[in-house]
Amino acid sequence: MITSDCQTLTKFIIIYILKYNPSNRYFWHQMRDHMKILGSGLLASIGAAGLMLTASVPSQAADASWGCQVLLCAASETPSWHGVPYCVPPMQKLIAAMSLPGFSWPICKEGNAGKPGLEPYEPCPEGWSPTSSDTSSGHGSNSAQNVCTRNLGSCGSKAARDAAKASSEGIATREVYSDSGHNGSSCELIQTQERKVRTKPYYFDIPNSKGVKQRFWFDLNK
Repeated sequence: MITSDCQTLTKFIIIYILKYNPSNRYFWHQMRDHMKILGSGLLASIGAAGLMLTASVPSQAADASWGCQVLLCAASETPSWHGVPYCVPPMQKLIAAMSLPGFSWPICKEGNAGKPGLEPYEPCPEGWSPTSSDTSSGHGSNSAQNVCTRNLGSCGSKAARDAAKASSEGIATREVYSDSGHNGSSCELIQTQERKVRTKPYYFDIPNSKGVKQRFWFDLNK
């Protein structure tokens, strides 16, 4: 009988069987090594297509790399890697290594994904733009853009003031004055709100056999 751990890992192993180029023999050997760790039941659960692919690789090769373990486990979504016992050791190893001097991200060259990206915040709502709460830094880097802003229009506009009054809790409105040539100072109503923090801020963009990338989000919480 296939264990629950096997069933869980099977879900995202199948994704890779469908995505990666089966001509990459070394990568497929790594996949077979991962599956063997969880027992023959997992191999049986994948089906004839997966068996045909894994059966074509050489019978002897190096163990799966740490980088490919990280890539596979980061791509597990339901549940996340936290819920897959097989994934906990390599991911905890990664978390510990990140705090050490000279850390270098382990790469799975066969996966063609490179290093992960990092986006700490969710996108701003429609009509809002990301910016920094530190006005001295301007728009800054993406990691510094921790608030969302929008311009309601002229301070004298009834529509702008009505929109400001109707705003939900957590949205701050302020009057911003600027010089406007012969007209003297002008005033605009600017609103800000905190950006939502992502629960899974890291991501891998993994290409399939046609080169189309799919994004997988993950966290590195202990």
